[in-house]
Amino acid sequence: MQRRLFLLGASSALLLAGCGFKLREAPTYAFSSIYIVPTGGSTALLLELQRNLESFGTVRVLRDAAAAVGADVWVEVTSEAREQVVVGYNATGGVRELQVRLRVHFKLRTAAGKELIPDTELLLRRDVTYSETLALAKEAEIALLSRDMQTDAVQQIVRRLGAVKSL
Repeated sequence: MQRRLFLLGASSALLLAGCGFKLREAPTYAFSSIYIVPTGGSTALLLELQRNLESFGTVRVLRDAAAAVGADVWVEVTSEAREQVVVGYNATGGVRELQVRLRVHFKLRTAAGKELIPDTELLLRRDVTYSETLALAKEAEIALLSRDMQTDAVQQIVRRLGAVKSL
């Protein structure tokens, strides 16, 4: 009986070890310093991007334009648009469902001007039911979803910056 339990435990350990599961690690960047160009994006998105990059401790984020000439790469958030689109109406013609969207364009280039990541669009969408009687609560929900989408967009940008293998 003990032998069977041992074999069962050993075989399950081998299966888990062989599946390739691995926790996501901090990305390794091909550059050591980065300048975030303050154009087009909201201050909140740029600050969150800066904090996210600094949190790994592997890259130095340069904050002012005077130090930007020493940066290995420049990331530029060229535009950021937040939209609310009606996607469903009720029988009386009132709004029943909204779609909240966040559209972010960014690019990465070296200080010499070589484009490493061309102008890339990230489009995030969330669906929200809507009710006139709960308008304040729904506005708070939309604000929460917008912050969540912003965090998701920043994480996607950070992962794409980590995918750059050479300057």
